[in-house]
Amino acid sequence: MTLTELKYIVTLAQDQHFGQAAERCNVSQPTLSVAVKKLEEELGVSLFERSKTRVQATPMGEQIVAQAQTVLEQASVIKDIAISGKDQLGSPLKVGAIFTIGPYLFPQFIPQLQSIAPKMPLFVEEGFTATLRQQLRKGDLDVIIVALPFTEADVVTQALYEEPFVVLLPAAHPLANKTSLCANDLTEENVLLLGEGHCFRDQILQALPSIKTHAADDSGNIRTATAGSSLETMRHMVASGIGITILPKSAAMSNYAPDTLVIRPLTEVSAKRTVGLAWRASFPRHKAVDVLRTAIQQGQKAGKEQLTKGNS
Repeated sequence: MTLTELKYIVTLAQDQHFGQAAERCNVSQPTLSVAVKKLEEELGVSLFERSKTRVQATPMGEQIVAQAQTVLEQASVIKDIAISGKDQLGSPLKVGAIFTIGPYLFPQFIPQLQSIAPKMPLFVEEGFTATLRQQLRKGDLDVIIVALPFTEADVVTQALYEEPFVVLLPAAHPLANKTSLCANDLTEENVLLLGEGHCFRDQILQALPSIKTHAADDSGNIRTATAGSSLETMRHMVASGIGITILPKSAAMSNYAPDTLVIRPLTEVSAKRTVGLAWRASFPRHKAVDVLRTAIQQGQKAGKEQLTKGNS
């Protein structure tokens, strides 16, 4: 058996579809099918149950796929160790970030990173926390930027900064007359939330438990309207007058005219998130992680200074 074959069965177990798995592995579907069949014959067991609509791992297949995942992770460590013996800042760094952080943080720190480590190419990717978690474990990503707490075996985390939540609302909205808002001010408002799967949605519901994901009853709970697919979509929905929303402060800045949208801080102490880095404990390129952290911190500082100048 080969590492390539192990990669095929792990990917197939995840996607449960030969075509999708082949596409992710950058091979043709027949190539992947033949390789999986060959491995099954070599091992003398059926790894997958095949039907017209899906492919599912057998009980024995699940055990073998789990072990294959471990083998691939260890193989990735071997590559990392070899790279670490060379210039730690001379090879690509693969960084992932959740959807509610990446679009706003990448433009801040990428120029800083290029200045600090000009010979280290940067590959960036956005995804859900669950997806980034898998990619980190498999070695597809070296470092991920997520909201803490983030718990995973053999993964190190480090806090970067705290970010408050703010309310975004139309400039003509009655609540715009207030300098700050609390959860009680939002009663009976249509508060737009991200869809299921976004950790930011869960953070809002945890920080502001009076928000419910269904229409309010006589208890006075905040009502919520249609869930948006991205923070940018939410901003446009607020601008169109559908409702109001809660955003991380970094995502609240708008390209709309000043008389279209306004931002108001939330007084709840818990209405904030902690953003941090996460990387495998076995990842040997510590200098690369260090310069990434420094670039993010410098980018944050530069962004605040630019915002201060813009408001002065």
